[in-house]
Amino acid sequence: MTFAKPHRMTADEFLVWAMDQPGRHELADGEVVAMAPERVAHAEAKAAIWLAMRNAIRSAGLRCQALPDGVSLRVDEATVFEPDASLRCGDPLPKDAIEFSDPVVVVEVLSQSTRAYDLGGKLEAYFRLASVRHYLIVKTDTRTIIHHARAEDGSISTRIVSEGSLTLDPPGIAFPTAEVFPGD
Repeated sequence: MTFAKPHRMTADEFLVWAMDQPGRHELADGEVVAMAPERVAHAEAKAAIWLAMRNAIRSAGLRCQALPDGVSLRVDEATVFEPDASLRCGDPLPKDAIEFSDPVVVVEVLSQSTRAYDLGGKLEAYFRLASVRHYLIVKTDTRTIIHHARAEDGSISTRIVSEGSLTLDPPGIAFPTAEVFPGD
């Protein structure tokens, strides 16, 4: 099946357009970007970190949601991403919602096709959202998580975690990194 790929769109136009398209897409500064099929390691890592965050939220008794990929994150009027996993707090989203704009944690699992953008363009874009406190980049090849954290003063620090526990405060959760990289 072929489809016409529009040249430039707003976030509102994109969300309407994307609902009727085969495959998955994102909108980056008004340009539609098709998302490539995923390898098994990528899909497993997405599921594992989503599950780790969901379990940590439940254990902490927080009013937060861990969202798997598939829900669109509106960054601005020309940018809509589909993070590999995310976490937001507050009232639950309506069950028929297709987008949100208030994540506390955003996760991307690196792949060859998106590596440069995940490490650069998305890093900058995600931190344009005032609610974002943590951007996690999962590297399945080295079994590491690059953790970018925004402090109260707005500064961003980066650390690389490959073992032990990953603490995300806010919202006040922690989980073992081993849960993200289950048995190889």
